Amino acid sequence: MESLWMEEVQIPRRKPAEGLYERDVVVIGAGMAGVLIAWRLQQAGLKVAILEADRIAGGQTGRTTAKITSQHGLIYSKMVEEIGWEKARLYAEANQKAIDEYENLVQKYHIECDFERVPAYIYSAKEAGKLLEEAQVAAELGIPAYYTDSTELPFQTAGAVCFERQACFHPLKFIRCLAEQLEIYEESAVTEVRKGLISTGRAKFLTDKVVFSCHYPFRIVPGFYFLRQHQERGYVIALEREAAPTGTGGIPRKNDKKVEIKGMYLSAEGEGLSFRSTENHLLLGGNSHRTGKNRQGGAYGSLKAAACKYFPDSRVVAQWSAQDCMPHDGVPFIGRFSVWRKNWYVATGFGKWGMTSSMVAAMLLTDMIQGKINPWEKVFTPQRLRIQAGARNFWLDMAESISGLTKGLFVPWEGETCARCTHMGCKLTRNPDDHSWDCPCHGSRYDEEGHLLDDPAQRDMYR
Repeated sequence: MESLWMEEVQIPRRKPAEGLYERDVVVIGAGMAGVLIAWRLQQAGLKVAILEADRIAGGQTGRTTAKITSQHGLIYSKMVEEIGWEKARLYAEANQKAIDEYENLVQKYHIECDFERVPAYIYSAKEAGKLLEEAQVAAELGIPAYYTDSTELPFQTAGAVCFERQACFHPLKFIRCLAEQLEIYEESAVTEVRKGLISTGRAKFLTDKVVFSCHYPFRIVPGFYFLRQHQERGYVIALEREAAPTGTGGIPRKNDKKVEIKGMYLSAEGEGLSFRSTENHLLLGGNSHRTGKNRQGGAYGSLKAAACKYFPDSRVVAQWSAQDCMPHDGVPFIGRFSVWRKNWYVATGFGKWGMTSSMVAAMLLTDMIQGKINPWEKVFTPQRLRIQAGARNFWLDMAESISGLTKGLFVPWEGETCARCTHMGCKLTRNPDDHSWDCPCHGSRYDEEGHLLDDPAQRDMYR
């Protein structure tokens, strides 16, 4: 199922890599992170190539809700407690700077991508106490934030935290413009990475430095990223905004005008809804779950029921899902891939905030590769050890992996196929909403014919 962005924009195809190349840096992955990293490195005077296994922006970048924001849930109060005030301040600073950098690029190069500064809200339908605390801490960290009990939502809330001057855009219009200036090879899946050499099916690249920006690092050793994060899926429907507003329980409001939701909204409760408008549509999202944990289905049906309740005259014109890497401590991994690979770099674990984190990764890695000191490095370093922040999630992930691996030992072959993941052998489960086979251990996904959809696996389902 293609997203609204994919239906509206087609990025011209690029040829696969063939032959022998020599480049200063090779970036693996042509999503938003890979393109921004390569673009900034090229601007710094380096000779850069991007290798993409499929199509430019064909992965999670094409399926984002495209919010550019430093508001990543109720995180700042918790972050101050777990990693300290200074690191929390640097995290907020990096994400706020990322929003400004997008705006700078849009203005400097006259990129027509529907970029707009809008407020971002996190709301609660239950209680306001945590919202008040979050607003205060965020403001003290330098974010333009405040508490409010007034929203545009078509139902009652207990309150919300507003971050002013956040942003949204059309991700494929933006990436299409930058990609035109870059050396990108599509359908060039990397098969081997060694010191100074990267191989694809038909090409070899001699390079000084490698950047893994392929959503989820496919190398198991070193790095061991499969032990440090899990993957989640989230669902979105796009509505044509023809609705007359209703209140809680479907009762019409006194004001008979069409509901206009100009800001971006995220629920503080996991079961809540996400909202974001485009020029002609309203994006309604929710129903996130760990990949491989949706056997009953119904995610799209639930969103459509909410649309019918709150926007009864709207029409669903697109529906899609996306996959997010969730690090145990909630902070992306941006920096050196491993202490054992000084010239390898990584950008992963963006949570549900890939657009903002992509720009943070581009700014930080460009500095690191050039040998410049960047104060953000100590926040995002993959070599960090934050036991307090990530211990609970680590043990939950370990339990899921052990369970999946154990079940995988007893998966029978059916004809020429086996519902076992080619990454590490975990048992796959069927996702009826996406008509796919998903791995609950590390998030690899396959279509119903067994073809690989999502990493970290690199091969089709066992045959």
